[in-house]
Amino acid sequence: MKQPDPARKRELFDSEARISWVLAALAGLIGAAAFMHTAGYFVTFMTGNTERAVLGYFHDERDAAVAATALLLAFLSGVVVASWCRRHFWHDHPHGPTLLTTVSLGIASVVDAFLFSNESDTSRIGFIPILFVAFGVGALNTSFVKNGEVSIPLSYVTGTVVKLGQGIERHLSGGTYAEWLDYFLLYASFALGALLGGLIALVVPGWAMLIAATIVCLVVTGYTYLHLDRHGPLEEA
Repeated sequence: MKQPDPARKRELFDSEARISWVLAALAGLIGAAAFMHTAGYFVTFMTGNTERAVLGYFHDERDAAVAATALLLAFLSGVVVASWCRRHFWHDHPHGPTLLTTVSLGIASVVDAFLFSNESDTSRIGFIPILFVAFGVGALNTSFVKNGEVSIPLSYVTGTVVKLGQGIERHLSGGTYAEWLDYFLLYASFALGALLGGLIALVVPGWAMLIAATIVCLVVTGYTYLHLDRHGPLEEA
């Protein structure tokens, strides 16, 4: 069997790879925060939102269809705004999108506190704050860009699983574990983030869940700046 390429092995565990695992876990945690304390809104699963937006009318669930459409547009807006900021302000700084995500989560927390402070059910997060969360997740997905295209889609789990399967096939056909390990680690990080978000949701009330997610995102933003921008590919460039 072919031996692992040392350069490829280093690439699997370089600073960019490590931060991608952290950000994938963050995306999973944010998705769990939105899902656990709402009526089941997806802020990371645009495939599901698209199907809800179309099929909701067939099941007489127009409210769900409208909500799914709004979430999709909010996510898309996050991608557009973050990409525009990258072109004009951030250039190749990966911490920019995470900072924008932190700001979005902070706004969501404030909006939720002001609009729903008088609600008797504090375990639920309102829909309007979730739109800001979806915007932030869209921005987060622009953290890694090469040649103008996203190189590591953090919340696109379907694509990651497809690439994982293809890598496993290449390994079975004579390749090495390096063919699939990076995709597995990215997938596992997202799943771990969702698990952590679910566990936090069990002990944190809905009104505090967005605040907790904001604090985590702020910590991750600092980590991204300190351990990638200053010590990673940008320094080499």
